[in-house]
This record gives sequence, structure tokens and C-alpha cells, in this order.
Amino acid sequence: MDFIEELTWRGMIHTMMPGTDLQLRKEMTTAYLGIDPTADSLHIGHLCGVMMLRHFQRCGHKPIALVGGATGMIGDPSGKSAERNLLDEATLRHNQEAIKAQLSRFLDFESDAPNRAELVNNYDWMKDVSFLDFAREVGKHITVNYMMAKDSVQKRLNGEARDGLSFTEFTYQLLQGFDFYHLYETRGCKLQLGGSDQWGNITTGSELVRRKSGGEVFALTCPLITKADGGKFGKTESGNIWLDARYTSPYKFYQFWLNVSDADAEKYLKIFTFLTREEIEALAAEHAANPGARPLQKRLAREVTVMVHGEANYNAAVEASAILFSNEAREALMRLDEKTLLDIFEGVPTFTIGKADLEAGIPLLDFLATATKVFASKGEARKMVQGNGVSLNKEKVSDPAMTVDSSYLIADRYILVQRGKKNYFLVIAE
Repeated sequence: MDFIEELTWRGMIHTMMPGTDLQLRKEMTTAYLGIDPTADSLHIGHLCGVMMLRHFQRCGHKPIALVGGATGMIGDPSGKSAERNLLDEATLRHNQEAIKAQLSRFLDFESDAPNRAELVNNYDWMKDVSFLDFAREVGKHITVNYMMAKDSVQKRLNGEARDGLSFTEFTYQLLQGFDFYHLYETRGCKLQLGGSDQWGNITTGSELVRRKSGGEVFALTCPLITKADGGKFGKTESGNIWLDARYTSPYKFYQFWLNVSDADAEKYLKIFTFLTREEIEALAAEHAANPGARPLQKRLAREVTVMVHGEANYNAAVEASAILFSNEAREALMRLDEKTLLDIFEGVPTFTIGKADLEAGIPLLDFLATATKVFASKGEARKMVQGNGVSLNKEKVSDPAMTVDSSYLIADRYILVQRGKKNYFLVIAE
């Protein structure tokens, strides 16, 4: 596979320094991509860069994932309107290990292959560099005029930031440039990858390498991922879509991809999966013939969820997704963990009852109209139960004289009540 050709048809190249393609065809090349370590999980905003690294390794080259421990203590002005919070070393080390574990699903860190991936932290080479050494060895090679001309700096100076641009942030491009120089000198790294918002920082690094050592290095950026409607990719009302199941359940992760628009689905299949051009074209044709079946979204959700969370979690997410539309989903519902249950029924009305009362047993009509307010009266509840209009945990109840007890609890805490076809209520036993 040719790396540039692969990324080109996938729409994953924004800007590329001249000569990059020739360098990659000439020899196995080492490239690095920087990752912000301000959380102990990646989110899907990182995925395009991670996919670039994986394509790079699949094409026979050597990827380096750089966790920005030192730069994470500073804050990058690129694309930001406010300065970042600074992190301590213990937090950064924890985040680094968590990020490596996630990257291991995408990159080969463990084999003996000459192009096995490496993970490095720029704090390791920056922590012992004094300010005077940095000013002499790095600062003298890059002029203030050069730094001021960068778009990321200009935008902050021209009013995008409420408090302007701190000196700390202004030096960020020098720190990132020093990373490129260090990796060039110590690991023969000749290419830096990143998002298009990083172009200014990346070219500062290539300029530093040229001025300090006379070496020739290269740069390639991917476009910032957008949505067809102009909304921000990867953001929902509840925040980022994380790769760690602690923060975004596999069910919610799966649902995010399943619900992308038709206009975005084909583009995302190219960027976030390893399906071939022919496979994606076939899916697009299938979708055009029957858009209601949503084959693009279903395949996208499958590929990305399996890649990030594994086949078992994907299957569980599909099963959980079917619960709302099935009248025979009791067994699947009872298998749900608490987080997935709450994700599925996020926003439905809730009622709280005493767990001790439930263990003793509550008559159904009392449960529906007194202990909770699913119905305004027992008479109304009785009528709908007799008409097969009430379900507990997706199972119809037809006997008004029955008793509800703790055997109905899901995850030892919840009972799902359904009134009619579309009205759900979650009863919480405490």
C-alpha cells in the first residue's frame, strides 16, 4: 500500500509539504503525531490522527505516538479561545498509560517488526532543559517575526481570546518544534503528522530542524472533521464521545455512529474504517437503492465499535438498541448493566420507591398509581392493564391482582414500566 494514495482517496489529506511522497517511497520512514494528554482517555476527535498512524504502520512505516506531557503543562493556542489548565506530573503519567492502552487496539507496539510503534512523552526530554539552555539552543534559531506570522497566534491576538495570548502559550510552537528536532536527532524521525490546525506548529519544527542541523523533514496534516450540517463533530449534548467505556458506554458509542446523517456516513466510512474503496462504493450503491435500511450507518457503527470496544460489546450494543423496538426483549433487558440501561432510557420520567416495600411485594395497581404516578388513578391503571396496554420490563401484564416484587429488578435497582407503545417510566428502588 502507498500511504499517500491511501489517504488521498479517503479524503484524509489537508496539507502536505513538497517531497513528502518521494520520501515515503524512498525508504521506511519514521513519523510522529502528538496527542494531548489532558484526559486519561482519547475521544473520537483524536481518531482521525490515530487512523493516520495505523495506515502509516500498515504501509510499512514506523509510527511514534507522542504524548505531550511537557506541552500539556503549557497549553496550545491552536484552535483554542482559552488557555488550558496545567497538569501535574502524576496525572500526566496516569493519562499516558491509559492512552497507550487505547492506542494498542490500533497500533502494534509489541512485535519485533522494525516498524513497531513507539510511545514517547516529551516531558522525558524537556524536564531537564533549563530556560537558559532552551533560549540558547532553540530560541535563537526562530525569530519573533516568524512566530508572530502563524495563524494560531494571529487569531488569539486579534480578539478571539478574552485575555489575549500568554507568553507561555506563545512559546508552545518552539516546544513542539523542539520535539520534532529531538525525534529527528534521536530516532531519525523525518515526518510529523497532525490535524490541519497544527500546521503552524509543525512547520516551526521543520524550520528548526533545517536551521539547527541542516536536515530535511516533512509534514502532512489531515482536515479537521466536520459534520454536513456545520455542527461540531464528536460533540453531543452530554459532551465528548470518549473511547473509554467508563465515560461513554459502548451502547452510546454505537448509537453515535448509527445516527450520523446520510451525507456524513460515506465520508466517515472512508476516514474511520479500513474498508476498501470497492466495499464503500458497494455500500453507497446499496444505500442509494434503499436509504431506509441505512446500510452505510449500520456498517460504520459496526466497524468503529468493534475496533474500539470489541465484538462482544458491539453485539451487546446492538441487542440493547433493539430493546426499544421489541415487545419480547425481557431477557435482553434483564442482562443490561446499569450504565447501559440509563443510557438507553436517558430522559424518561423516573419514580423512586422503597426497596424494602418492593421486597415485601406491592400490588400492581398500587405500584402503578400510588407508589408511583405512572397512572393518575387505580381505575385508569386497571383499565389499561386489562386492555394489555401495560408492560413491566418489556413483558405484558394482564392481571390487575398480581404483585410486583424484587424479582423484577434490573441491575438490582430498576423496573421499566411501559404505558402504551411509547411511554416509558423508570422506577428506582432505593
